[in-house]
Amino acid sequence: MRAIRWMASLLLLAALSLSTTPYAPAQDAAAAGGAQQKYTMAEYNSYQAAAAEKNPAAQIKLLDDFVAKYPASQLLNYIYPLYYKNYYSQKNFPKTIEYTDKMIALGDKISPAEKYDAYYVRAYAYNSIQNPDPDTSKAARAAALAGLKVLDQVPKPDGVDDAKFATEKKQSVLLFNGTAANAGMAAKDYAGAIESYKAVLAQAPDDLISNYKIGQALMAMTPPQPLDALWYYARAATSKTANEQQSKSIKSYIRKVIANYQGGTVCDTLTDAEMNELLQLAPNSVDRPASYKLYSSAELDAARKDMTIATVVTDLKTGGEKAKLTWTAACGLEFPDIQGKLIEITVGADTVELKTAFVISEAEFEAATTPNLDVIIKKSDQPEAAKLEKGNPVRFTGTLESYDPDPAFMLHWDKAKVNAEDLPKATPAKKPAAKRPAAKQPGN
Repeated sequence: MRAIRWMASLLLLAALSLSTTPYAPAQDAAAAGGAQQKYTMAEYNSYQAAAAEKNPAAQIKLLDDFVAKYPASQLLNYIYPLYYKNYYSQKNFPKTIEYTDKMIALGDKISPAEKYDAYYVRAYAYNSIQNPDPDTSKAARAAALAGLKVLDQVPKPDGVDDAKFATEKKQSVLLFNGTAANAGMAAKDYAGAIESYKAVLAQAPDDLISNYKIGQALMAMTPPQPLDALWYYARAATSKTANEQQSKSIKSYIRKVIANYQGGTVCDTLTDAEMNELLQLAPNSVDRPASYKLYSSAELDAARKDMTIATVVTDLKTGGEKAKLTWTAACGLEFPDIQGKLIEITVGADTVELKTAFVISEAEFEAATTPNLDVIIKKSDQPEAAKLEKGNPVRFTGTLESYDPDPAFMLHWDKAKVNAEDLPKATPAKKPAAKRPAAKQPGN
């Protein structure tokens, strides 16, 4: 909303330049006595007095007196703009809207330029209201969309450069679409809001606010559309108009949405990789291409249903989409009691690294010479692991952290512990020989 208010403040004078000359009914003394006279001299003088009054409160009183005395006056198209510009100057935005609506209700009695002026000021007044209610917002959206149609009917004023007129008209289109979009959000018309924000993006595809708001609208829909929302959040985060703090904040939120969408079970490194890929792709297209997807929590749960470490190894070696789904589902999971043959052991200051070959049969155990499991054990947890011997069977429980694809296939494990039954038994400490009491000396 702040962006639209800021834009409106810059465009108000530009918009008025599209209107006709200042409102002033032609007054000819000779015509005053003619048969076709549309208003009396007294009526005209009352209007002139109100128009000349500089004190806002006094002017409102004069305008009220005029309307009370001449409710069907032919000069109302000059009276109502005095009202709404007066109320706008006093920051009484509801009253501003009330009188722009009265002006618009004159219909065919006013010109397209006069209607445009009223629609524009109405949009500006709405954008200045803090936390507008749904009914006010619904009416504001309808008015902004109507303003777009009227804008096409406004002729270029004499003496205005074609390029300048086109630029100002484009800016007004942005304002009306932005107002319609924001009003749609406030009225919870999310589909309408998205339509209008996309109209803004058609002219300003890198607009930070519009991209972000589309993401919000997609998340607020029933049911939510998180995958499409993520696309627009990523476009907002990578917008050239986003400052460092805005970009950082949006990226942090994107990560949370991805984690939520995938059930919060995917490992951090993979979530980071998914987010980085999204941030690279999103600036290239306003709409999310069908080829871009993330696995949902339902898809990942289905992939985990019959998952074992054996199926993980098979799927990852197969490659392709199956490997991608399996890895997304498996990364970060804890697998129990994985059996293998110890091929290498490296004892460090704080850890013991076991490189084992995953096996599921005696024949595989005998034939295994190349490790495909890299297991890190903390010495503080299991110091006995340092005494494991190569060539022996070993079982462990651990969390799958990462993997290296073929040709050097390797699964990397963290937070691992060796099965207690497979750890070398500590040699019992020898008991010290019992000390015999000293022999008593004769005579003692």
